[in-house]
Amino acid sequence: MEEIAKGTIKVEPYSRESLGSNSYDVHLGKVLAVYKDEELDAKKHNQIDYFEIPEEGYVLQPDKFYLGVTLEYTETHAHVPFLEGKSSTGRLGINIHATAGKGDVGFCGNWTLEISVKLPVRIYAGMPIGQLIYFPVEGVVEVSYDNKKNAKYSGQPNMPIESMMWKNKF
Repeated sequence: MEEIAKGTIKVEPYSRESLGSNSYDVHLGKVLAVYKDEELDAKKHNQIDYFEIPEEGYVLQPDKFYLGVTLEYTETHAHVPFLEGKSSTGRLGINIHATAGKGDVGFCGNWTLEISVKLPVRIYAGMPIGQLIYFPVEGVVEVSYDNKKNAKYSGQPNMPIESMMWKNKF
């Protein structure tokens, strides 16, 4: 709460009820996406199809990979943010990130979620989906993510963003 007041952490919309003893709960936004192609290519710009989660919810399938987004827009200017699943979502067999659980100092945007499930499970827009944990940085950050020239995910909107691996040189 103190860091929000200082402006080093920003969460919109912010709800005091979502603030735990050592984390902040984030919620699932209303838009999901799936890749158009069954086979992805790391050197290619793989396209995605967007769709909204209906009011009655949407059943995720174990043989599919989904991109979701947090309802919350966040900024972090003096901390390293980590996104983790909640135990309640984990106990439903929902994984919210494959590898990208750590953010960068200077990340500003909604978080894209890399969602997979163990069993079919119905999800709903606005449901608690994860939690953010912030670790303070000691010393000076020379180049924050929002000032990095090749930052591929800066300013993410409230829509899932596909992989930008194809922008790398390899």
